[in-house]
Order: sequence, then C-alpha cells, then structure tokens
Amino acid sequence: MSKSIIGLHHVTAIAGDPQRNVDFYAGVLGLRLVKLTVNFDDPGTYHLYFGDETGRPGTILTFFPWPGAQKGLQGTGQVTTVSFAIPEGAMDYWIDRLRNAAVDYDGPFDRFEEEVISFNDPDGLQLELVTHPGIKTGNPQHGGPVPTEKAIQGFYGITISEEGYERTAGLLTATLGFKQTKEIGSRFRYEIGEGGSGTIVDVQCLPSWHRGVVAVGTVHHVAWRTHTDEEQREWREEIVEKGYNVTPIIDRRYFHSIYFREPGGVLFEIATDPPGFAIDEPVEQLGTHLMLPPWLEPNRNKIEMVLPPVRLPAHSGDGKDEQRAA
Repeated sequence: MSKSIIGLHHVTAIAGDPQRNVDFYAGVLGLRLVKLTVNFDDPGTYHLYFGDETGRPGTILTFFPWPGAQKGLQGTGQVTTVSFAIPEGAMDYWIDRLRNAAVDYDGPFDRFEEEVISFNDPDGLQLELVTHPGIKTGNPQHGGPVPTEKAIQGFYGITISEEGYERTAGLLTATLGFKQTKEIGSRFRYEIGEGGSGTIVDVQCLPSWHRGVVAVGTVHHVAWRTHTDEEQREWREEIVEKGYNVTPIIDRRYFHSIYFREPGGVLFEIATDPPGFAIDEPVEQLGTHLMLPPWLEPNRNKIEMVLPPVRLPAHSGDGKDEQRAA
C-alpha cells in the first residue's frame, strides 16, 4: 500500500480563558465549535475544536484552555503562525471586521504573490488571513456570524520557526513527501501533493531568536493528515526506522494519532481522517454539548463540576440565537 501525507489535519494551541477563546474563534472569526470535549490526558481541562461546518480535517484549530496559566514565549522550535485561507475579494470585509472587533492587525502585505493580514488572538497566538486567486473553496459554517462567501475556508498553512532549517527540511522532503516550492530571504516554503491551501509549511530560519516556551498563546503541536489506520501504521514504522522516538498509536476518539518531535523540536502528529466528529453526535448538533469518550463517561459528574461553563456567542444577521454549549 502506498502511504501519503495529504496536508494539515489540525493544529493544537494553548489558550487561557475558555469563554474568551470561544468568543473570539466562534464569534469574531466565525468558525464553528465542532467539538466540546476534554483533554483526554487531563480531563479537568477542556479541549475545544473549531473548524468548518462538519469539522473536516484541514480546517481544525483546537485549544487546551489553561485558565490562570503563565504566558508562553514564541520562539524557535515552534509553530509560530497559523494561517487561514479566505476567498479572493474578502480581504476588505475582514479588515473591517477586525477593526469593528478592536483587533489590531498588520497589512495587508504581499508574500509569495499572496495578500496577507496578520494579527493575534486574545492570548497572543499569531494568526494570518491569506488570499490569492488559487484559494481552494471549503465548507464554512452555515448561518454563522460571517457570510459564507467571505468566511474562512480552512487552513492555508503554518509557519515553523527554527534556529537552523536544513534538518527540518530534510524530514519534510525526504520522509514526509513535501517539496520546496518557494524561497525568500530566510523563509522557505514546502508544499505536499498538488500544493495550495491546506498543504503549506513555511520554515523560517532565525538563528538569533530565543528558544520558544510552550504555554498560553503558543502552539502545542501540529498534525498531518493520512487516509487510514493502515497508512498510519506504515508511517509509524518508517519514522521509527529513521531514528525518531514515536508514541504508540493513540485513540483520540475522532481520529487516531502518533506523535514525534522533528529535529528542531516541534511536536509533530500524524492523524487519520476517520472516524470524524459525527461519531458521537449529529452534524447539526456539533459543539453544543460536552462530549466524553466512553472511558471517561462514568466520571461525567466530577468532570462537569470542575469545568467552567462556556456559551456560544450570539450571532446577528444570518446567524443563530445564543445557545448554551455546556
């Protein structure tokens, strides 16, 4: 069987206050809260998944909210920017939307024939909105606060910052199947498959920058997509043969995962596309109830006592009435 990496599956970051996180991503950015669950390794902490209408791989930004935890430090050995794709012609809409939400931004500026604006979420995580004529259309949330013709279409790519880039580039190209497609200064672009939005990794070589510290406002790990469990097993075997320490296959309920650190220190995951987020609740109800895996369900009462309630933001116009999420 021929295994492959398809592109980005999800990115997981650390947030502070969970309600503020939901207000920003579901409210300001108009992403759908597709799964409200807990960190399976730390059930006293939420795990919030934001994505498109159905939570397709390649659209999912997830968060572990750690209220009261220290701020992280962005630096080398990290994913330092998460970039979302927006439709061609939507940039003016998003500039107005960010201004109205009192979100400071830089740009728009050009990079690799793209139009880009850059801004931070409430915890300091650096985000981008990117558009150009070749943006792939997706399936954004229907009836949300952002019109579907202007809405975020999923990931565009990520930026990894490294002290030196060659060994990271070697893993991307020689093992995972990426190809270098562009270069400007100390920024090197890699794409996989047919390329384009959802397949892009920019590696920045920043030898004089400090080392990053993962905490609030930083990325915890990035996950790459593979089609099936069988392909994932093949990936694990190959990565072990390359000399990396790789976890066993872990059941994350909505996908299966393996984890390892790339040479620069970023935590990589390879995650399966199936079974998806509709395995335990209907698509129309995604994100509206606290969902627990079967092995944690007996502890639901204790878990709910620890977790602070969160509420989906009210939407106006073509949006929905305010609804309770937990």
